[in-house]
Amino acid sequence: MSRTVTANIIRFIGLLLFQTLILNQVELHGVVNPYIYPLFILLLPFETPKWALLFLGFAMGISIDFFTNTPGLHAAASVLIAYLRPVVLRLNKPISGYESFHQPNIGSLGFNWFVFYAGVCITIHHFALFFLESYSFSYFFYTLTKVVASTIMSLIIVIIYQYLFYSKR
Repeated sequence: MSRTVTANIIRFIGLLLFQTLILNQVELHGVVNPYIYPLFILLLPFETPKWALLFLGFAMGISIDFFTNTPGLHAAASVLIAYLRPVVLRLNKPISGYESFHQPNIGSLGFNWFVFYAGVCITIHHFALFFLESYSFSYFFYTLTKVVASTIMSLIIVIIYQYLFYSKR
């Protein structure tokens, strides 16, 4: 238990620093803004209670908000995916179910499972974030383009992260 908590604290700090110091400086043509900090929520153990998911999602989101001066936008999007994570996990459940040794990563459950899981959650996150940011449907297609492009870029970075840290050894 202690090892899991330590690993999640290190992941929280690492993703927070990587997002704020490196990825927040990346913006391609005003359309692509990669956000990988939701990966913290996605990689929490399956047995994490819902209240803890919501709390940790809020903690990660408000931390990003603090560094980016966006009051509540990232917190709202993070809490939304923390809330919907159990639903996405149920939709993507393997036929045999989740085993006690399974972790929500690419090395444990495979590429297709992880890409579906992360893709759905990151799309929901980006959709909420960018539409809250624009606070209007006036630029619907521009915002939708931003959601799609940023989701693709974020998913590519998340998959690279997974292969670096969680692939089968």
